Amino acid sequence: MTAYEDLMAHERRTGALASVAGRLGWDQETVMPRGAAEQRAEEMAAMEAMLHARRTDPRIGGWLDKIDESALDVVGQANLRHIKHHYERACRVPEELATALARVTSRAQGQWAEAREAEDVAAFLPVLEEIVALKREQGAALADGGDAYDALIDDYEPDMPAADLQAMFDAMRPRLVALRAAALEKPAPAALKGDFDEQGQMRLARQLAKTFGYDMARGRLDKSVHPFTSGGGTDVRITTRTSPSDPFNCFYSTIHEVGHGCYEQNIDADYAFTPLGSGVSMGVHESQSRIYENQLGRSRAFTGWLYGEMTESFGDLGLGGADAFYGAVNRLHNGYIRTEADEVQYNLHIMLRFDLERQLIGGDLAVRDLEEAWNARFAADFGFAVDKPSNGLLQDVHWSAGLFGYFPTYSLGNVYAGCLHAALRRDVTDLDELLAKGETEPATTWLMEKVQRHGGLYRPREVITMACGMEPEAGPLLDYLEEKFGALYGL
Repeated sequence: MTAYEDLMAHERRTGALASVAGRLGWDQETVMPRGAAEQRAEEMAAMEAMLHARRTDPRIGGWLDKIDESALDVVGQANLRHIKHHYERACRVPEELATALARVTSRAQGQWAEAREAEDVAAFLPVLEEIVALKREQGAALADGGDAYDALIDDYEPDMPAADLQAMFDAMRPRLVALRAAALEKPAPAALKGDFDEQGQMRLARQLAKTFGYDMARGRLDKSVHPFTSGGGTDVRITTRTSPSDPFNCFYSTIHEVGHGCYEQNIDADYAFTPLGSGVSMGVHESQSRIYENQLGRSRAFTGWLYGEMTESFGDLGLGGADAFYGAVNRLHNGYIRTEADEVQYNLHIMLRFDLERQLIGGDLAVRDLEEAWNARFAADFGFAVDKPSNGLLQDVHWSAGLFGYFPTYSLGNVYAGCLHAALRRDVTDLDELLAKGETEPATTWLMEKVQRHGGLYRPREVITMACGMEPEAGPLLDYLEEKFGALYGL
């Protein structure tokens, strides 16, 4: 077992260093001075060079050759599966390429934020061209003769090629489009209006985080341009954002990120700094954030409780009661922003991005033509024109961070969440009574036991299948949406 012990000691040290690099990223997006961007880019590049060297260390291959996999328990075998996969992928990417990507994406995120604020696409396109060129190179290296975009997806969702995602999206689209069209023909519930103190929003956001089980002793909630989660184990940090006219943006972004944060906080502590010590895939990760945010947080039962909390914090909301508040939380509405989209239209935003980034990586779409392609596709899909870049191409941080292949996992996470929600309601029969009192613990404990504590022990589809007692598929999500919005809109 010496070879396995040596391998795991190496992995734990690499995991600890990766955690330090992640903390640099969190700092960059929250409190780092703007003037430090170039220095931080060099720091991130240096960290990536060190990590790449450790991930491609020839000793890993030697240790792997010496290990008798049959002598390992299930945890050891799972560790070995991940290490082999990551080692083979890391060895295909030259250090110079890995370092260049770390440097340019660190610099690009600040440039994206400035371009977004200035509504200036032209200021962002040069650095995006650099990123796309490097990601094409990385994808080709990882694919080793296969499809470059499939190879990039594998970083976020192993064993899920683009063709399978395309088939899933093609099957989902007709029912989503039909439900949207039917609902938008009906009178919409009243929207929440008013001016909501941003400090008050953050106070309630912290309360919501604790309500959903986020451990503030091992985490923190801050503000950023784009909400995100960073870290793992005993240091898991989340961010949100505020808008005086739209407190739901703050509250549901917070609940979404809490889903991610709780997944990381609830993984078996014995897996810390090993390949099993983080979420197994972004699709599974998104299943946690989306079920917290939507099936639990936007349910009629929970919004009844939230209505009372908001009234206590902000006074009369002008909606006339909890039922109207539920309608305001869940109203279908034409909008530009993915993170603010209702549950019915959200996946259409993802399909747009999925198609565009496939074209970018495949070389069928030039970066200089991306804004025009985005705006044309948005108008075709949603029926109205993009009014400004921050509502279009510049709204998401992902491409500036080099996260090509990430977007489809949001919809995959919705599909997984639909399956988990059906199983949760089967097992926790008094779920609505509990949520109506703001009691989420039975639901979050179920998710912790069924999904979160396992970390990377099982394969993505395997952990969902075990939790639900069925292979994941889109039917439960679509049935849930049709039932919920059919009742809300009288369809």
